[in-house]
Amino acid sequence: MSTSLPERTARDLTGMLVQAAHAMNTRLAVALAEIDSTPRAHCILLHAMEAQRTQSELAQIAGLDKTTMVVTTDELERAGLAERHPSPTDRRARIIVVTPAGEELVRRGEVIVDRVHAEALDGMSPGERQVFVDALTRLEQMPAADTVPAAGTEKPTRRPRRPRQ
Repeated sequence: MSTSLPERTARDLTGMLVQAAHAMNTRLAVALAEIDSTPRAHCILLHAMEAQRTQSELAQIAGLDKTTMVVTTDELERAGLAERHPSPTDRRARIIVVTPAGEELVRRGEVIVDRVHAEALDGMSPGERQVFVDALTRLEQMPAADTVPAAGTEKPTRRPRRPRQ
């Protein structure tokens, strides 16, 4: 039995994943707006509650660039949901600490996120759900392109930097 995908499916896999991610993020954004939150804020607050993490570590977990993370953290601070504290191990780093109001928002948000995820998976049998989640987990754990050597080289593939103008 062949395990290869039809040419069109293999070629469009990235596009399908991007569209699925966009659809899920849009659903989450609409649903989290019910409690005046966003997927980005929820992600940052949730992961900041799990462990003592720096702003940079949270940006990496959430897939945010440095500027977007700073803006997001500023918004969370203004809303009274999080605070920046100096890192005890690195004077240049800031730990994001979730306030009680932020913790309550995360608790309310988790109910919404669970509902949106359940709705998205509702059309699948339990076995299909498990296969789907397992496959996404494997895809998520793949190394990023900038950590994998390009074919025929020993150096990671990176997009060339453009000179500043």
